[in-house]
Amino acid sequence: MNFWRKTFLWLLLVGSLSVCAHAQTASTIEGKVVGIADGDTITILDAAARPHYVHLNGIDSPESRQEFGDEARLNLAKLVFGRYVTVEYSKRDQFGRILGKVLLLTGQDVNLEQIKDGMAWYDKEAERDQTIAERKAYARAEQKARAKGNGLWADANPTPPWQWRGSEIAR
Repeated sequence: MNFWRKTFLWLLLVGSLSVCAHAQTASTIEGKVVGIADGDTITILDAAARPHYVHLNGIDSPESRQEFGDEARLNLAKLVFGRYVTVEYSKRDQFGRILGKVLLLTGQDVNLEQIKDGMAWYDKEAERDQTIAERKAYARAEQKARAKGNGLWADANPTPPWQWRGSEIAR
């Protein structure tokens, strides 16, 4: 292989790696929570009064019309409505919402609190976007909530939202 071809391939490889690294770079946004759509989706207004729709990454709460849907939404409202939060994120979902970890100014992880309170499942599909410590904490929180019968775990066999959504589409 000649020198220029090797150089080109090297630059292509380095450029690809930097693009991949940049894609996983975490960003933050701060704002006041002004809306609660359901147990895992909020709206925040940033300092310029721009709305940002945020889906709490790593959790899946019952849908609004599903059993425990209202309870999950109300619990999330109790935790964050009217409060200032920081959202750590690295991507958006198919609806354009930020997929993020919501933190109160105290550093409290709101996503984790929803799981602890029995208002959400740990969404293992999102684990690639989480640290190992977050994965362990979220999984442990779900196990404890199940064992205590917190929230939706008071039901012996709650329907996960991904199954419920599938049944709603089939209707």
